[in-house]
Amino acid sequence: MELKKKFPVLSKSQIDKFLLFEKLFKNWNNKVNLISRKDTDFLFERHISYSLAITFFFKFKSKTKILDVGTGGGFPGIPLAIFFPEVEFTLIDRTEKKIKVIDSIKEDLKIKNIKTIVGDVKNLKSKFDFVLGRAVTKMEKFVPLVKKNILIQKDESGIIYLKGGELAYEEERFPNIRIYRLKNKFKSNFFETKKIIYIPQHDF
Repeated sequence: MELKKKFPVLSKSQIDKFLLFEKLFKNWNNKVNLISRKDTDFLFERHISYSLAITFFFKFKSKTKILDVGTGGGFPGIPLAIFFPEVEFTLIDRTEKKIKVIDSIKEDLKIKNIKTIVGDVKNLKSKFDFVLGRAVTKMEKFVPLVKKNILIQKDESGIIYLKGGELAYEEERFPNIRIYRLKNKFKSNFFETKKIIYIPQHDF
């Protein structure tokens, strides 16, 4: 399977979960518009593999607390929760029907390390080691919105964001930003401009 080739550390049980996830997700997407209908044919590439690309650069410790903001259909939170079963994920979205779908999927997949919240992150007071985002809003809006939710600590913490396009604002504003270009990891044209950016908490 292509996913196993890209992420060889995945166990058989994890691969089985991803296959079931694909089936459940496509079924739900016919009822609730989680992602573009034409995008479902590329679910593994554009959503699951894109989410899991974070694992190339981050090896989260057990009990790490991670917030996925504007999770939508559960990306990148659900794939990462399958990959890191000892890490604690909280997925938040303002759209209740999307969170209900995630709750149903996590029950069917028997995922124990996901909590969900229906709401706006601006009203969330909880603290996390990392905050994740994927195409939620512009970074100049996202950082002020979520910096209150990041633990200030000695260990690594901060914002991890999946992004395409230019990074002029980010590179100018955050001196310690790390940029990981995914075209070096995937052959697909989809990843040509895709990047993972990491902004450490002391840059806020």
